[in-house]
Amino acid sequence: MFYVQQLFNGITLGSLYALIAIGYTMVYGILRLINFAHGDIFMWAGYWVFFSFFLFHLPWWIGAILAVVLTAGMGMAIERFAYRPLREAPRISLLITAIGASFLLENLIIVLPWAGGRQKSFPRPEFMSQIFSLGTLRIQALTVWIPLIGLACLIGLLFLIYHTKIGRAMRAIATDIEATEIMGADINKIISYTFLVGSALAAVGGILWGCRYPRLQWDLGITPGWRAFTAAVVGGIGNVTGAMIGGFALGLFEILLVAFIPNLSGYRDAFIFGILIIFLLVRPTGILGKPLKEKV
Repeated sequence: MFYVQQLFNGITLGSLYALIAIGYTMVYGILRLINFAHGDIFMWAGYWVFFSFFLFHLPWWIGAILAVVLTAGMGMAIERFAYRPLREAPRISLLITAIGASFLLENLIIVLPWAGGRQKSFPRPEFMSQIFSLGTLRIQALTVWIPLIGLACLIGLLFLIYHTKIGRAMRAIATDIEATEIMGADINKIISYTFLVGSALAAVGGILWGCRYPRLQWDLGITPGWRAFTAAVVGGIGNVTGAMIGGFALGLFEILLVAFIPNLSGYRDAFIFGILIIFLLVRPTGILGKPLKEKV
């Protein structure tokens, strides 16, 4: 029963990594940019819920919806004011800008009088705290709710990408941005939509992460962000389905490593980033990724 419980925990963590990894892979698939601010966007979602609940005393579910909307808006704003002006600049300029945007988001939390550098408690809703008993197996409600919500978001994303006009435009830009622009597509609008969708999914991941680990801190997005980036690389960065597979695989690996070999729990990051290095050396395109043709 212990290992069944750990399997549930692995699926829960994997669904969180998948939600964050999708944002990395969507942006990279279109702009060939690693958005290092993505982990901090994930972190801000939890703080938006915190502000709405403790400062404005809004019901939790309204605060969660508001957090998704505001976080998606932050993603669009970063694209509009930080990345778009440098779209024709050398890639190193975009990379430095992404790192600068990450530091900006982290330090904004530190200087805000309602947040600061001290750890805060995330307001976990009651329905996430319930315990279900199946014989001798005890399961927290959140280990059921988080994968279900994550799965619903992933199905919705796949529908958007493969069955809507916006999704077709996103796939066209990922294939050839210049040809898509020549065909009359509004490139700026489609890229903004990409950041909106990726940031909204990161917001859902951030809220669910707060339910799973109910603490908030300015550096909360760093470690999950890097692990989700690893998941995106393992699955095939630029491939949405690959990011999902990489997220679930990494979450299961992390939890089962601790369950089977508890003495190595302190080295989980070393194992995770070791996997990243191995994939970059042996199969840099990831599980489902395809080699990119460089233009000359």
